[in-house]
Amino acid sequence: MDEELRSLTERLRQESGAPAAYDRLVATGDLDELAEVLVAPGQPLWARELAAFRLGLARDRRAFESLVLLLNHRDPERCVSAAHALARLGDPRTARAAAALATNELRVAYALHPVRLLVELRAPEAVPALITTLERRLRPHDPYRRVALACVDGLGALGDARARQVLGEALAHPTLAEAAARALALIPRQR
Repeated sequence: MDEELRSLTERLRQESGAPAAYDRLVATGDLDELAEVLVAPGQPLWARELAAFRLGLARDRRAFESLVLLLNHRDPERCVSAAHALARLGDPRTARAAAALATNELRVAYALHPVRLLVELRAPEAVPALITTLERRLRPHDPYRRVALACVDGLGALGDARARQVLGEALAHPTLAEAAARALALIPRQR
């Protein structure tokens, strides 16, 4: 069993109180039944999350909108699960949605998992979105250092020369300097 699926099912079993509906959603192989949970009125959040996650792992694009909403949720565990499922979904809209979430200043408190997803996807949108997000985090007294650090680490992992300037600026920030130096070392020198 996928480790993230195991973690999700354990968490949602507790959240749901393990009713028969939970057991049915965990056991079903019927993708249409799972998709119905996403659009049926009155479904609890745990049921929608479980259905969207399972559909995502099955590469069923009906899960896309629900997973994007969960990627931007206030609960970090839901964000982690959504990012995992979105990375496996294979929907071409995923990188654009993750970039929009990562760069949305009104929701920057929830940008950590979209940033990490962009790095995992290695999509063309990743580097510009991470640069934009990191530039905004370099302001004095910015409270979102975890997001900034994820951007620095991600830009290093992506190894794109366009990140050199913003990573150089990050060197001046004590909480980012060490990670920025490591990231810069991962970017190949232009000849």
